[in-house]
Amino acid sequence: MEKKHVKFTDSLTFKGIIITVLTLLLLIPGAILQDLISERQHRSIETVEKINNKWSLAQTLCPPTLVIPYTQEVYRQNSEGKTIRSWEPHQLYITPKDVKITSLLQPEERYYGIYKAILYKSDIHIEGEFEGLESLPKEGCMFHFEDAYLLLGVTDLRGIRENIDFKLNGRELKASVGEKNQLFAGNLVGKNEIVAARSNEYDYKGYEESIEGKSLLIKLNGLVVADKLSEKLEFSCNLKLNGSSEINFIPIAQNTQVRVEGQWQAPSFIGAFSPEYTLDKEQFKAEWSVLSFNRSIPESWSDNELSSLRENSFGVNLVDTVNHYQQNMRSAKYALLFIVLTFVVFFFVEVFTKKSIHPIQYLLVGIALVLFYSLLLSLSEHTGFTWAYVIASVATVSLITAYGSSIFKQGLPTAILAAVLSLLYVFLYVILQLENMALLIGNIGLFVILGIIMFVSRKVKWQRNEA
Repeated sequence: MEKKHVKFTDSLTFKGIIITVLTLLLLIPGAILQDLISERQHRSIETVEKINNKWSLAQTLCPPTLVIPYTQEVYRQNSEGKTIRSWEPHQLYITPKDVKITSLLQPEERYYGIYKAILYKSDIHIEGEFEGLESLPKEGCMFHFEDAYLLLGVTDLRGIRENIDFKLNGRELKASVGEKNQLFAGNLVGKNEIVAARSNEYDYKGYEESIEGKSLLIKLNGLVVADKLSEKLEFSCNLKLNGSSEINFIPIAQNTQVRVEGQWQAPSFIGAFSPEYTLDKEQFKAEWSVLSFNRSIPESWSDNELSSLRENSFGVNLVDTVNHYQQNMRSAKYALLFIVLTFVVFFFVEVFTKKSIHPIQYLLVGIALVLFYSLLLSLSEHTGFTWAYVIASVATVSLITAYGSSIFKQGLPTAILAAVLSLLYVFLYVILQLENMALLIGNIGLFVILGIIMFVSRKVKWQRNEA
């Protein structure tokens, strides 16, 4: 009996090629969908930035630094080869010996339409002391203690809610924002005299750049006296500060202790140092202790010799635990897997039931799978990711199952299709919830799925050319 050869267009190989081509074509809307998620996420970030700008930006706090203007004797040769003595203006920055900071955070969520920003109010208390001023270099230098002042660094001064309560040795001092002008009028040459042509404005631009923020200037009004440099300068400060997302501290002192507490379910401790912390439900407490040899900040420096203080900073980031855009992006990366496995189910049903499924029907099922991610994205912006995932997955499984039932016209294949799709969406949700174990669980799941496909396919007669 002669074997009847089937046409290539009716063979399983041809059907496999068609399914592969359709799968690759569906990658195009999948890529567009990922771009859409990125666009929506970028728009969310822009909106949150607008909210933050109206409230206050993320804050970085640098404790008080003592600044003492001084002039230094230098010798230069003029054009005639004569040596001329002159006095150069400088500023000496001196860090505190000890600083203790306590900060109570009161986070809140602020909405603008469907977008959410994380803001906070903070009550901060700073106390510390300066000492060792008697060891200042004296040779060739003349210090102008009457012009000494303190700099308190804050990233965004708009976040200060009330006037600052600042005390030095029990005396209340007023804080103001200084101008970025020169401390001295210029390098004037004098033969045997000091030129002290000073203005009432201060130049601390380099300091502001080093902390990447603004500074509050606190004039000491003669509290630093040349004949009392051995006495300690004890300061305290109460600061009510608004901010957004995170708060950081710069360990400017030789010994810095910081304690932060607040109500937030998932604080992230960031920066150059790790704290000792406790988490109790939605309450957290964190404590840092930074010593002089732990950070790369000198005890004193002149002018702009110090390039950056920010690299030593540390603090708390109020992480948004419900970042549905990130979860949407992660789920969209599994689109290819869902399309392939769903097509495999349709293919095996077609093989075992002898029911011919048209490529257009494969394409419609693939489009439904892709639309799941678009539906998930739009719903998650309003209901949150979990409920959006439940609604979108139930709708997609129901649609494809109903469509498959109309094609198969058999209960068992339809039930298998519904079961496989349901398991796939449950499997994906589990992976999305697991951050550290996602790769391991995902690979184990794929290995099991591959084994099932290999087991089922062993009964398929791939050469359909028998009589």
